[in-house]
Amino acid sequence: MDFTVAIPTYNGEHRLPEILERLRSQTNPANLQWEVLIVDNNSSDRTPQVIQSFQANFSVVIRCLKETRQGAGYARHTAIRSAQSDLIGFLDDDNLPDENWLNAAYQFAQDYSQAGAYGSQIRGEFEVNPPESLRRILPFLAITERGEKPSCYIRSKGLLPPTAGLVVRKQVWLDYVPEEGILMKLKFKRSDGNHCGEDIEALSYIHRSPWEIWYNPAMKIAHKIPSWRLERSYLLLLFRSIGLSRYVTRRLNVQPWQRPLMLVAYLVNDFQKSLLHYCKYRSQLQTDLAAACEMELFLGSLLSPFYLWQAYLWQANLSQKDACEKSFPDNFQG
Repeated sequence: MDFTVAIPTYNGEHRLPEILERLRSQTNPANLQWEVLIVDNNSSDRTPQVIQSFQANFSVVIRCLKETRQGAGYARHTAIRSAQSDLIGFLDDDNLPDENWLNAAYQFAQDYSQAGAYGSQIRGEFEVNPPESLRRILPFLAITERGEKPSCYIRSKGLLPPTAGLVVRKQVWLDYVPEEGILMKLKFKRSDGNHCGEDIEALSYIHRSPWEIWYNPAMKIAHKIPSWRLERSYLLLLFRSIGLSRYVTRRLNVQPWQRPLMLVAYLVNDFQKSLLHYCKYRSQLQTDLAAACEMELFLGSLLSPFYLWQAYLWQANLSQKDACEKSFPDNFQG
């Protein structure tokens, strides 16, 4: 098997048909042997029936697995373990690949043998056109347009691609990415219910390995974005949760002995950014949504270490309580 297309989905009854039709139309000049692997993450709609209808009449094998642990991170790990090829391309169920995506994804691995993972060029396909004032924050919605030339993500820059449209080498992921990252263990969720930052955390482990992470503009994807993802209530919570998750991913970029110094440096930097941003936009935070989102991001980043330490203590106390309940059940009755 040359390639596995992995699609985590939750209640994807109305989204899966379009992406599967796009996959049905893939060009395959190299006659690749490939498969589609759908991981159903506890869907309660007709997702299983939709998958079955495509399995009966599709050009390649479609396999479906069930992952009962809720969260896209768990679904991705299930796909990695079960994939029958060394190259695994992740598509969210709202990603629509161009007809050459499969071929471009496979060829890049042959041309860039040092790439352990590489991301797609992703443009937004909006249900309603976003106002121009939001353009600068749209990359946070998994939109990645970095030009038409391949480029390597520099470790020191701290920038990484989204997992939507990402291709990874199976053994690289198994060797370097833990089964359950810190943010997944802490049950740290963002506004849409998925674990916040777990995809960046996973890629951070690869980024500090000998392998490189690249951007491949030949892999083109349209990301369908419904109107509710541009609403103020959703965006403010999203940016706050991204900021609150940053302490974990920042820690992965430095040596353990550097972490106390890193903490002080980031606290000073985040406080300064928050203060300067507030002074600049304080009269516009109610009317300029992009500025309000950036304010939430800066404040979340500033509070991140304290918030995550609190979450860690809460999780540790919960685990201790569960252990006590198992050991002394009579003490917890009533």
